[in-house]
Amino acid sequence: MRLRQIAFAAQDRDTVVADLCAVLGIEVSFNDPGVAAFGLCNAVMPIGDAFLEVVSPTEADTAGGRYLKRRGGDCGYMVMVQVEDTAAARDRAAAQGARVVWSIDLDDISGTHFHPRDLGGALLSVDTPRPPAAWRWAGPEWETHVRRAVVSGLAAVDMACEDPAATAARWASLLGHPVRSEGAHEIALDSGRLRFLPGAAPGNDGVVAVDLHAVGRAAPLAAAAARGLAHGADWVRICGTTLRFV
Repeated sequence: MRLRQIAFAAQDRDTVVADLCAVLGIEVSFNDPGVAAFGLCNAVMPIGDAFLEVVSPTEADTAGGRYLKRRGGDCGYMVMVQVEDTAAARDRAAAQGARVVWSIDLDDISGTHFHPRDLGGALLSVDTPRPPAAWRWAGPEWETHVRRAVVSGLAAVDMACEDPAATAARWASLLGHPVRSEGAHEIALDSGRLRFLPGAAPGNDGVVAVDLHAVGRAAPLAAAAARGLAHGADWVRICGTTLRFV
């Protein structure tokens, strides 16, 4: 079980993608035409064998557009966790009353999105690729677009929650993975960590930070400065989200 992809929501996809590529030294592997069914356009970028995605509304009154309005602008949007057994995760979700908002079963992947109001934290997707190293959502040739000079993987995601303890418990129950509550409510996956932090206004939970395994910090911080992005000694802010180099 691993943290496999983080999605951001932005009004202007191309500007955010350009910032991510310039700062993180990555490139787009796929623009998925399938997301048009949700009134969105997207871009997916490999970070090692994990991924970042940016989605933007292309129509009025879409779920993505409403989420942007609720969060007050560009923001973290979805957390995608690779699981070994999609059916078991769906059964656990049903037992706790978490509604499915979208699901699909294909030869090479099964995916399920759960209603964020039932879980809190963020929109959660659980996905089972076949074989486990594959990832259909990044396109058929994503391996050729992997660039590791700056960052090499996803380490953690932070979600601001109205009730971190209860939210962490719901995610843990659905994923079948325990919560560790030493300082922060955290689910340590086999690869990657999910952290649930206080600070969200009622009904406004969401992704606020992502930790990235970094090869070095000088290059991304110089790129952030050149693009006029807010940054510190080990972080940069893109799409309303703090990206930390660890």
